[in-house]
Amino acid sequence: MNHNLFDTFATKMQGRGTANFITTPEGAEYSYADALAKTERIAGALKGLGVNPGDRVAVQVDKSPEAILLYLATLRVGGVYLPLNTGYTADEIGYFLGDAEPALFVCMPASLESAKAIAAKTQCPRVETLGTRDDGSLMDAVAKAQAFTGIEPRDEDDLAAILYTSGTTGRSKGAMLTHKNLASNSKSLAEAWRFTEKDRLIHALPIFHTHGLFVACNVILTAGASLYFMSKFDVDTIIAAMPEGTSLMGVPTFYTRLLQDDRLTPELTANMRLFTSGSAPLTAETHQQFEQRTGHAILERYGMTETNMNTSNPYDGDRIAGTVGMPLPGVEIRITDPETDTHTPLPQGEIGMLE
Repeated sequence: MNHNLFDTFATKMQGRGTANFITTPEGAEYSYADALAKTERIAGALKGLGVNPGDRVAVQVDKSPEAILLYLATLRVGGVYLPLNTGYTADEIGYFLGDAEPALFVCMPASLESAKAIAAKTQCPRVETLGTRDDGSLMDAVAKAQAFTGIEPRDEDDLAAILYTSGTTGRSKGAMLTHKNLASNSKSLAEAWRFTEKDRLIHALPIFHTHGLFVACNVILTAGASLYFMSKFDVDTIIAAMPEGTSLMGVPTFYTRLLQDDRLTPELTANMRLFTSGSAPLTAETHQQFEQRTGHAILERYGMTETNMNTSNPYDGDRIAGTVGMPLPGVEIRITDPETDTHTPLPQGEIGMLE
């Protein structure tokens, strides 16, 4: 059995055919069939560039539909996807490339010369570019490549991605995520949050971290739903999208900024069924104000780079402000005393360390 995460996605994509997968405010659009075919061509280009199963593909590019298809194509060829924050400096990129040793670094077109210099210092063998309009040297290679229609076999414990942590105790460390890690978490979230093929997620998050890439995109692919794919958070664009959207995954600042707009009403959000928040604590005040203005209680959840999502407020039932709910299916948690380090759970209601 092939445990490649892309194998699961491909089955759903084939079944969805001409149904919409990604639409952007600028008018770009991919059906599931279009996206699947494009991953074949990008995968062919990756193979032509020397990416073999197990190789890392480091990516520092602006948000675009093609960046998501590059992620999928990397999985398809058995590679390990390594997204990098677009705000990282040259020195930081040098550290990541030296540490992860990717076979390929894909950068923004404007960064090509700097990227080549960094790659030369870190012995990264190939550098290609990807722009936001289906352009760049990688897309030139895609146009010439022979499509790869297979899916490289992967074991469930093989790496699918590496995400570098924020480095709170020193230099950033690469969190290694397996195909099983990502598959099980996206399935749990899709079920817990009731995502179906009818959903349209308003996507305004970056795609270089867990929230925007794995929580949002993997859940949509698991459910066969669609993405309204914004390059960045913009109040006007989100408000315009809400009448046809069904869900929004955000960070607390999304909701504080929406609350500053008088157009945020129960009528505007009538078609929306779910607002989630993560990546930072949501204040009780914001939670309560948003529910008063729209009739929707924001669903908070908790996770981290190393594990993806761990807990979630309930889809059905009370969502208590200032809490992050209960363990998701397939997750076990315990609260212990960090002073004794015995890993013995504390009594209910005690404050301690989450394991």
